[in-house]
Amino acid sequence: MKSISISLFILILTTSLFTMIAVAEEDKVTFNKLTPEEEQVIIYKGTEKPFSGKFYDYKEAGTYVCKRCGAPLYRSDDKFESGCGWPSFDDEIPGAIKRTLDADGVRTEITCAKCGAHLGHLFEGEKFTPRNIRHCVNSISLDFIPSEAEVETDTAYFAGGCFWGTEYLLQQQPGVISTKTGYMGGDKDNPKYKEVCSGKTGHAETVQVVFDPSKTDFEKLAKYFFEIHDPTQENRQGPDIGTQYRSAVFYNDENQKIITEKLIGILKDKGYDVVTEVVKAGSFWDAEDYHQDYYINTGKAPYCHSYQKRF
Repeated sequence: MKSISISLFILILTTSLFTMIAVAEEDKVTFNKLTPEEEQVIIYKGTEKPFSGKFYDYKEAGTYVCKRCGAPLYRSDDKFESGCGWPSFDDEIPGAIKRTLDADGVRTEITCAKCGAHLGHLFEGEKFTPRNIRHCVNSISLDFIPSEAEVETDTAYFAGGCFWGTEYLLQQQPGVISTKTGYMGGDKDNPKYKEVCSGKTGHAETVQVVFDPSKTDFEKLAKYFFEIHDPTQENRQGPDIGTQYRSAVFYNDENQKIITEKLIGILKDKGYDVVTEVVKAGSFWDAEDYHQDYYINTGKAPYCHSYQKRF
């Protein structure tokens, strides 16, 4: 009985610690100041009047971003005229939108995956476009960046155990535009989760990170990556065991390779027996939808990732 009580205490303590870490990471997301009208829609899930929004009949080329946090949401090329009275899009920037069942129990609500801002609702089967999907969005939930003002982006690929936790912690970092879970480093095209888990395809669970170089850089993200997983564990991370859970940085260019090797050298000088692979990035295969934004969608906290300062 005593051992059961001790185990229960450790479980509660560990869960509380991970919850505090998750809350601390969410606090890093910067929110813009909203007007009462914007709060009514973005925070309290209201709806602006049809045909009244700034972007309903807007035809400029560029990117629509979240009014609350500035995260890119939609490209102008995916906007179309539906006649419904609100801006309509038939596609989103990968990883930008979260879908949940609306409070009415019927519709699908769409929110910003980064900050949770209410955007509108999702409809399917209307046949407005070949994609047969409509993101019906409130103009007041959006800002717009013209094409000529859009910033260049860069991409990094990190593998550090279960990609749920790696993605969750990395997507909270300032300057990160979007994240996506997937598979890299194997020898089979378009592998499925069960195949990767078998260890026979050679893939590692990997997170694609698209970031704004004017707000962060590869070295900052790589440092953080080495601090949210244990780079000394070979072919595992916590309770997850297998080559698919190995630690790896898949570099896109020589600069990313040099930076990664420099950081590993620093860690080794500090006494860490780092086993992280440094490999040229190859094909990145998207993981199944239920793996995307897993912890945001479920409200849970990472079970095998936590922050430990190493630099």
